[in-house]
Amino acid sequence: MKKREQVKRKDNIIFFPGLDKRLADKGLESLEKKKFHEAIPLLEEARELDPDNENILIGLVLAYFEAGTFKKAKVLANEMLLKGIGDYFQMVDLYLTVLIQLHEYREIVTTIEALLDEREIPPEKHDHFLTILQFSRRMAEGHDRQEGEQEEADLEIPALNLLSIDNINEQMLIIANLADKNIRPYLDEMTDYLKSEAGHPFIKTIVLNLLKEQEIDREINVEKFAIVNQFSPLQLPDVREQPKMLEVKALLAKQVESKNPGLYENAINMVDRIFFICYPFELEPNSSEAWAAAFDMLAQEYLGMDTKIGEIARAYGTEASELEIARERIETIEKISYPNI
Repeated sequence: MKKREQVKRKDNIIFFPGLDKRLADKGLESLEKKKFHEAIPLLEEARELDPDNENILIGLVLAYFEAGTFKKAKVLANEMLLKGIGDYFQMVDLYLTVLIQLHEYREIVTTIEALLDEREIPPEKHDHFLTILQFSRRMAEGHDRQEGEQEEADLEIPALNLLSIDNINEQMLIIANLADKNIRPYLDEMTDYLKSEAGHPFIKTIVLNLLKEQEIDREINVEKFAIVNQFSPLQLPDVREQPKMLEVKALLAKQVESKNPGLYENAINMVDRIFFICYPFELEPNSSEAWAAAFDMLAQEYLGMDTKIGEIARAYGTEASELEIARERIETIEKISYPNI
């Protein structure tokens, strides 16, 4: 006759016999299938019922690690080392791997130096741990040096004061001087400028372009023309490769380039200016045809040519009403927002 399994209780809750094993089996199966976020709650429940089970604990450390939850993996691996659960040097290896992911090189150095002092490292593992120790010492020294340099730099870095400078050319020179420097110490001031109504849209484009070049990948609020939206600079298209701008240029090339090269050149220059200032926003109307027609019409007007809105709209396959909206938008931006440089 099978021996009756002991009933497990927690907080006066009675668990079915074998529940810990079923949870552990299911959790380890999820771990093998690389479903780490699914494995974690199963193994955590199994651990509640059987807190010193080696397989459950190792499985949970691995699940935490693979899911990127490195701090939890560190705490649990350290707890297992202190309790002597599992093969000691396998657990040390796992613990060190987690510490490397957390960039805790000082802790790695302390751990391995303690092992060397105790002369407990097996001969076959000596070179392995010595290699990790040498690497971690270099990384720790580099990290300390970098922190010291950063602290010194933080003390020396003057504020940009972009919003207190009225002259757009001066603002542009300040930003241009940052092109070959690390702009991260200035990020807060730059993001404040981007979301401020007082910031100039032309300068905001230059700032965004600089953030993109330096691979800033975080959501930042940007305000232009009373519109506010969030953008990650790294994910933005190149300012000269905006999809709608390329569509507008292609439409103008098809309609104008061969017929009137001078008109085409004037229209394209206007396209570059307007889309540079508007970047990264796409303004109304949505129709690329309407924008192309509007640039064509305005370029004609600037050259003193007679224009007929209906004919131009039909040539581009758009509505005269949408053409007029785009035309008014372009004129507003040209008059108010383009700096005199």
